Amino acid sequence: MLLRSYDASSLVIDTLGDRAREQNAIVACFYFDFASQKEQSLTSFLRSILRQVVGGLEEIPTRIVQAFRDQKNVIGGRRLGSGQIVEMLQDISSSRPTFICIDALDECMAEYRTNLLDSLRQILHKSSSARVFLAGRLHIRDEVEKHLAGRVVAVSITPNKGDIIRFLQAKLREDTTPEAIDKGLEEDIIKTTLETVSEM
Repeated sequence: MLLRSYDASSLVIDTLGDRAREQNAIVACFYFDFASQKEQSLTSFLRSILRQVVGGLEEIPTRIVQAFRDQKNVIGGRRLGSGQIVEMLQDISSSRPTFICIDALDECMAEYRTNLLDSLRQILHKSSSARVFLAGRLHIRDEVEKHLAGRVVAVSITPNKGDIIRFLQAKLREDTTPEAIDKGLEEDIIKTTLETVSEM
């Protein structure tokens, strides 16, 4: 699923997290941050997802423990490669419902995104109980559909002007220094925000 993200993704992730506990499922999340693009590579993404998935298990599978021990015994120690991590995620998600949630996918560097989508395709291909939730801006929709062909349901979410105004007013009421914002400043904040959103 690909959404144009305006806090809708956090709502979906929270809901999945609540239901996962009831249904013995695992939810792993990753947020791509524009300011950390170079550090957020395919392997750092996969490591983070694997760490969360394993953390949701009652017991770590022997195969995973052994793979980490084998890598540790290599001269100087070595981290698992992306292919090995994908195989582990395939194994775990084949035996237990697993949701992988990725927010702001459009902020992932294009050179990493292709391999990331290919890794997700491999996981989905091997595991019928794995689900992937992607949130990002519309310009990457074609890329996602190309790599995850036949496995994507895309939903476009566009904010409602009234909802944005009510949200901003509620947030401004929470301000701990209400005297700092007069009616004119509040109107400017709302106007500027609405203009910014309409350009996205």
